[in-house]
Amino acid sequence: MILNKTYLIYVVEDNKILNRVTTEFLKKNGYTNVKSFHSGEECLESLKKGEIPGVVVEDYDMNGINGIDVLKIVKKKLQKTQFIFLTSNDDVEIAVNTIKYGAFDYIVKDKMAMEKLVYKLDMLSEFFLLQKKNTQAGWLRIALIVVIILVVFLSAFLIYVLALLN
Repeated sequence: MILNKTYLIYVVEDNKILNRVTTEFLKKNGYTNVKSFHSGEECLESLKKGEIPGVVVEDYDMNGINGIDVLKIVKKKLQKTQFIFLTSNDDVEIAVNTIKYGAFDYIVKDKMAMEKLVYKLDMLSEFFLLQKKNTQAGWLRIALIVVIILVVFLSAFLIYVLALLN
């Protein structure tokens, strides 16, 4: 299965070095449409301009608005946008809350964090692809039902017209 890695990904990380490392790692792994922000506020401002990210990769602990608040605000308007937390905060209660509020995953920063992130993004790419195929299949089913109804209707109409002619 060929994964679509072109959906928009927001990286929200207030540590400039980690922000750049994450963004560059994603690009090197085929995710070409990545935008980075250094605060939750910057991320929310960009959303006001009409952008719709497929995924937001964000830290939990940031200056200003924290990651869970960004998640709550965005999920109110963009329910399909997925969130992956990439954070050094290993508090289980916080991790559970992020999932409760709609995050796809919670990754604690360690030496394998970037690989875990790409793996989770690949899973989401597969999910998005299956969702798209499902939607297309749904429209095909509807079109087929409409054609069948039309054939039945036209057949009945032709039988009626032939009966009138005889």
